[in-house]
Amino acid sequence: MNTKYKIINDPVHGFISISSPEILRLIDHPFFQRLRYISQMGLSYLVYPGAHHTRLQHAIGAMYLMNRAVDVLRTKNIQISDEEKEAVMSAILLHDIGHGPFSHALEYAIIQNIRHETLSMVIMEQLNRELNGRLDLALSIFKDEYPKKFLHELISSQLDTDRLDYLQRDSFFTGVIEGRINAERIIEMLNVSDNLLTVDEKGIYSVEKFIVSRRFMYWQVYFHKTSFMFEKILEQTLRRAKILFQSGTHIFLDNDLKFFFEKNHFQPDEETLMQFAKITDADILIHLKKWTTHSDKILSFLAKTIIERKPMKIEISPVPFDEAVIKEIKEKSKRYFSINDSEVSYLVLHGEMSHIAYDRAQNPIRIQMKTGELKEFSETTDYSYIRALSHKVSKFYLIYAKNL
Repeated sequence: MNTKYKIINDPVHGFISISSPEILRLIDHPFFQRLRYISQMGLSYLVYPGAHHTRLQHAIGAMYLMNRAVDVLRTKNIQISDEEKEAVMSAILLHDIGHGPFSHALEYAIIQNIRHETLSMVIMEQLNRELNGRLDLALSIFKDEYPKKFLHELISSQLDTDRLDYLQRDSFFTGVIEGRINAERIIEMLNVSDNLLTVDEKGIYSVEKFIVSRRFMYWQVYFHKTSFMFEKILEQTLRRAKILFQSGTHIFLDNDLKFFFEKNHFQPDEETLMQFAKITDADILIHLKKWTTHSDKILSFLAKTIIERKPMKIEISPVPFDEAVIKEIKEKSKRYFSINDSEVSYLVLHGEMSHIAYDRAQNPIRIQMKTGELKEFSETTDYSYIRALSHKVSKFYLIYAKNL
């Protein structure tokens, strides 16, 4: 008889009951507990003060929704064994375990050749070895190697439990009510046909709201120009610090971060994994604070931008910025900061941001009509703007110092 039982009071989903010893063992593992100290939304709290929630909260919330989804499918006579249920819940619990500080800071600035998805896989495989193969089925589902394809789609698709949780959670903690969705309604409408995840016809309107909310959250929250600017500045700060260290300049650096500053290419091996698992948001913040007083004016300026919340100027345009305009701003920046051509790239940033709210070409959402026919979601909606959301939207940014 299992006597270990946990109830988590989640502000988004309410009470979450966990009784599986294996799930509890995963939650208690140091690799997973590290996610308490990894922000779910990076530096977005510099714009939305309430957005201090973590990857751990999101992972547990996604696991809760997975549990609900499996139970709903079982009521519709979809065969899912207890072993499969625990495996798919383990997989969604661990799906973000490879995220680094501020979600993407190290991934984009320090270890560019290893994505967080790869690190998640390596960590899951390490955990599986520790647990003597108890995650074999979870890994098979996670890698989309298991015959029941709909189980993988519950983890990773355009209507998965990952998205259903983070949209609810992020809109809750930012206070952006336009991003709210009815995840419970969507889950109740889930079904399976031809081994693939589907949505019952009466759930069309809930899916429409989900797609619109996702679009709104990306452009209003995740790509909010000020939080986007801070994320880019964080990448540049880490990049500048690494260049200074590798050129022999003394900077404050502890041994954990030093491991990633000493080389440029990494293998997803156990050593990299163990070092990576030591670093959290707190480590990065401590370094940023120390770097604000560094003698290198670029590093100190960038660090102060974040620590003292002194935003740089960011312009957003539907078309690429004129090269002459960029060149003029770079020249002004070089004169203002007394820096050279190679250094100005840290302080004048430009590029493209893009997003597709619903990609019907990639694992489309399937609607199961009352007649039994399966239709791709965009073919079932009455609103043309929903179909338009299946196209990529691109915007262009230009970041530079306000003083100019």
